[in-house]
Amino acid sequence: MPVAREPSRRSAVEPFHVMSVLAAAARRQETHGDVISLCAGQPSTPAPAPVLAAARRALDTEILGYTEAVGIRPLREVIAAYHRRRDGVDVSADDVVVTTGSSGGFTALFLAAFDPGDTVVMARPGYPAYRNTLQALGCRVHEIACGADTRYQPSVARLEAVTAELGHAPAGLVVASPANPTGTIIDADELAALARWCESSGTLLISDEIYHGVTYGRECASAWRTSREAVVMGSVSKYFSMTGWRIGWMLLPEYLREPVDRLVGNLTICPPADAQFAAVAAFTDDSTAELDLHVQRYARNRDLVLRRLGELGVGEIAPPDGAFYAYFDVSRWTDDSVAWCARILHRTGVALTPGVDFDTVDGRHTVRLSFAGATDEIAEAMDRLEAELAR
Repeated sequence: MPVAREPSRRSAVEPFHVMSVLAAAARRQETHGDVISLCAGQPSTPAPAPVLAAARRALDTEILGYTEAVGIRPLREVIAAYHRRRDGVDVSADDVVVTTGSSGGFTALFLAAFDPGDTVVMARPGYPAYRNTLQALGCRVHEIACGADTRYQPSVARLEAVTAELGHAPAGLVVASPANPTGTIIDADELAALARWCESSGTLLISDEIYHGVTYGRECASAWRTSREAVVMGSVSKYFSMTGWRIGWMLLPEYLREPVDRLVGNLTICPPADAQFAAVAAFTDDSTAELDLHVQRYARNRDLVLRRLGELGVGEIAPPDGAFYAYFDVSRWTDDSVAWCARILHRTGVALTPGVDFDTVDGRHTVRLSFAGATDEIAEAMDRLEAELAR
């Protein structure tokens, strides 16, 4: 008899519940043809025209074999120039590591920076893949409950309280600004204070800045303005409308560059070659002009959603300073957001994401709505929600 094998304990992480919503929405679309998907955290538009043209040129002219593990030099150079222009910081191509999406970057970074048993702090609510990836790698995740009093973001005072509770400073802190699911932005002064605290405490600050560019009148600072001991995460997925191209990047302090280079060379060999050549064109003026039109549409959608949610009488809504999400309280109707979102999909064809993905404690009565789609579709979705909730 063969010896029975079981999956590793480290694989027993929580699922990403939005994937179940997407599957249910696909089934609904097959049977009813009426789905309006407000659950996926991605733009509803293709890559900019210059990127598509560059991809076609690369297919015709490049071998598209393995590249440097840390990415092709031309892409790293335009990313560095982007940060110099946007953030006013001194960044060179040598500071940049291109990754297989920011998700691949997070995995390599966590492996390079933390050992099993290390404690890493993140906000709750927050993006679940931080928590689940860290736990799969054997790290301890300490979630800070963040609410309206801190714009759903961590603060130095909260970090000092965690340090007192642990008896030592945490090994790492992950922040996101704009954040997923709330869309909130950390005030520039507070981000600078967090960066200084982390540098003086020996805590690695990981600043997820993949939603930079998608903001609504509120300043959005980079951690590297204050501390080059921090790690900055970037991606072409959100503002650049290139989710499936799987290109992300990191700005790394010098001591992490060689370890990350070794790891990504083993884990992924290199990011997708065709997407790298195409992504160089994402940083051109023509691409920026096209992408800024998307942000203008997101802003109109944001105003529409906030107005309609207010009319529906939902509970507390996080202030979406950036990104393309509304995160709100539905405790007026349910204390089981998974079942509630399933019921809304079944009765209306509108797909929403239950808050349990983002908040392991209070997410049972919260929901995330993405307003990255077409304005007329979002208006129709709000009409359907209003009719359903008035029953």
